[in-house]
Amino acid sequence: MTRVSTAHTFEAGIATLQQRQRELTDAQQQLTSGKRISRLSDDPAAAARAERALAAEQRAQADQRALEASRSAITQVEAAYGDANDLMEQARELLVSAGNPIYGAAERKAIADRLAGLRDQLLQIANRGDGAGGYLFGGQGIAQAPFVDAPGGVQYVAAAGTQQAASDELLPLTTDGQRAWLAARSGNGVFKTAATTSTGSAWIDAGRVTQPAQLTGSPYSVQFTVGGAGTTYTVLQNGSPTALTNVAYQSGQAIQIDGMSFTITGVPANGDRFDITPSTPDLSVFDAVDGIVAALGNPSASATQVAQTVADGLRDLDASAATLSSRRADAGSWLNRLDDVDSRVAGQKLRAQGERSNAEDLDMVHAISDFQLQQTGYDAALRAYSMVQRLSLFDYLGG
Repeated sequence: MTRVSTAHTFEAGIATLQQRQRELTDAQQQLTSGKRISRLSDDPAAAARAERALAAEQRAQADQRALEASRSAITQVEAAYGDANDLMEQARELLVSAGNPIYGAAERKAIADRLAGLRDQLLQIANRGDGAGGYLFGGQGIAQAPFVDAPGGVQYVAAAGTQQAASDELLPLTTDGQRAWLAARSGNGVFKTAATTSTGSAWIDAGRVTQPAQLTGSPYSVQFTVGGAGTTYTVLQNGSPTALTNVAYQSGQAIQIDGMSFTITGVPANGDRFDITPSTPDLSVFDAVDGIVAALGNPSASATQVAQTVADGLRDLDASAATLSSRRADAGSWLNRLDDVDSRVAGQKLRAQGERSNAEDLDMVHAISDFQLQQTGYDAALRAYSMVQRLSLFDYLGG
């Protein structure tokens, strides 16, 4: 025979009532927060999945911030290239006008001064800041302007390369200024012509490639002889005569050899020499303009020297502008790639949010049903306790 005391009955009722109240409170808290996991003990496996998803979401958010920083920098770089190309076009127009035969030394000096002003603007663009304390063309990062206007010409004092954002993706924050501004290919991109010795009135153009397969990559020179038999020239390859030896010279007639064609115009003097050397990737935008400014500013320059300055200057300006345009196209490609990265990172963030939601979010339909069930259980426990409370011996005797 089991004896059940009144005190035990009261304790059991209170314990049941408290248990129902805790369950009702938990259900209410879940409805309020919208989360089915508020403590690790609620569901350790789901909590771990939620933590991993949260970490992935935070990485995606960090990548998005780095992406926006990179997009801002590359957008500014692309705009800087556009500004530089506009200035290069103005410089080209000025140089073409300098070739006008009716211009004298004063007019050419005025053009040289305007070109010098454009050159200073180009330098300002090359040293343009990114708005965050850095420089667009600062390479791997530098605390000062990356280009210095030294006596020997503009120098790049930053480390070559690019600075990347701290991200799983490749996100550049700077551009290699050395490659953009100081590394155009000299000459026409394949070979470079130059009037090495020109005491007559002849000048040489930039030349062009006619047969790429015949190019040798060797240096050539054209040497003139003026005598009783007229004016002849000999083309040397690496200092040795070629098949073009003692050829009668005609002004403006193309000279062709080993896939190259170039034209010498005017009247050369005896011993005049023109060199043709392989192109090199070391043409500076600033050196090109500086050379033009110096030549046009020479008050004693002859018509031949002016013609050679215009020919060489147009060649170098076009080569520099082509390099800037190519780098601008690279910046545009980067912006397209950043759009792809943005879509990919946004997808990663969305997947992480979905995984986290699946792990910890509450099924509201089920939760409401569970809350109603817990509320019903609590009400029943409360009524049962109130009935048990009235069943004491004292109540019985008193009745």
